[in-house]
Amino acid sequence: MIFEKRLLRPEPSFGLLGKLWQVNWLYVVLICALAGVGYTALYSAGGGSAHPFAGPQTARFGVALVLMIGVALLPPRALTWMAWPAYVASLGLLGAVLKMGHVGKGAERWIMIGGMQVQPSEFAKIALVLVLATWFQRTSSLRLGNPLRLVVPAVLVLLPVVLVLKEPNLGTAVIIGCIGASMIFAAGMRLWQIALVLAPVPFLGKIVYAHLHDYQKARIETFLHPEHDPLGAGYNIIQSKIALGSGGMWGQGYLHGTQGQLNFLPEKQTDFIFTMIAEEWGFVGGIAVIGLLLLLVFGGMLMAMCSRNQFGRLLGLGISMNFFLYCAVNLSMVMGAIPVGGVPLPLVSYGGSAMLNMMFGFGLLLSAFVHRKRGFGDPTAQARDA
Repeated sequence: MIFEKRLLRPEPSFGLLGKLWQVNWLYVVLICALAGVGYTALYSAGGGSAHPFAGPQTARFGVALVLMIGVALLPPRALTWMAWPAYVASLGLLGAVLKMGHVGKGAERWIMIGGMQVQPSEFAKIALVLVLATWFQRTSSLRLGNPLRLVVPAVLVLLPVVLVLKEPNLGTAVIIGCIGASMIFAAGMRLWQIALVLAPVPFLGKIVYAHLHDYQKARIETFLHPEHDPLGAGYNIIQSKIALGSGGMWGQGYLHGTQGQLNFLPEKQTDFIFTMIAEEWGFVGGIAVIGLLLLLVFGGMLMAMCSRNQFGRLLGLGISMNFFLYCAVNLSMVMGAIPVGGVPLPLVSYGGSAMLNMMFGFGLLLSAFVHRKRGFGDPTAQARDA
């Protein structure tokens, strides 16, 4: 394994230099490599210029990288202290979106904070991971056999899901629900409990569809029959498939993609950035990017499993699952496997809120790895972590 050498390092001293030494710098390099892919793609999306996309994105990444390393040095106790305030704040921001949110593409998803446009649903995902990891750290897995013990974590998941659905933002709500479900399962949920929860899901399809907004129903219809409206609702996915196919094995060449450079490809700097990469770099380039994404997913899972405490394991799992779902939804969307849902490709697509929150999440993952050898209830370890 590429992370094997990192796992064999000696017990850390846990001073500042000791913590910096324990940071998985190979994982940091992989994150920077993915950001480099994003810069290259956004430079092309800007017509061979760093503006208006690649330059600002790189500046954001520089700030986010410092934030990530800072978070990685925080001890687990500090993270548990901030879990509940962060969760409550995320619910407050989601509620504020419904009252005074900025409308974009049929939904209220952004609010202005300090002159910056912020998407609270991104923050809510990280806050949910933190609060669930904190809750299950204090709850023995043996107690989860009692269904009543799952009421609190279920409510913690449902509250942000409902608020995000009201924006409406179906794609992000599904991702939040999947993150919560995966963490509850990993914490020790029994198979019969999983079956009990999943049993009514097939029967809820018609009810959920009936309450979707018109534009959401249109996305599903477009997904099933994009050719019915090739110049309207079906335009995005049709152009995406054309660009993917035109890339062939080796691509049309950097800055020479016809669909992207001639602006036939919509939202090429955000939702469909992978399509632009595949058109210019071909099947080989697309597979290379997917391979890099998988390295980050599996590397994150491996680091999570190295933790000796439940908090670190669940924290790492939640962040890795968040990243995986982002990638899976975006790639499936641009390939026409699922309806278009406006989910960006992490660190590659242009955008501020998604990048800052993803990098903060990576910082939490690295923190779990840095403090992986600490038993959560060990007073000596707590004193040295402080």
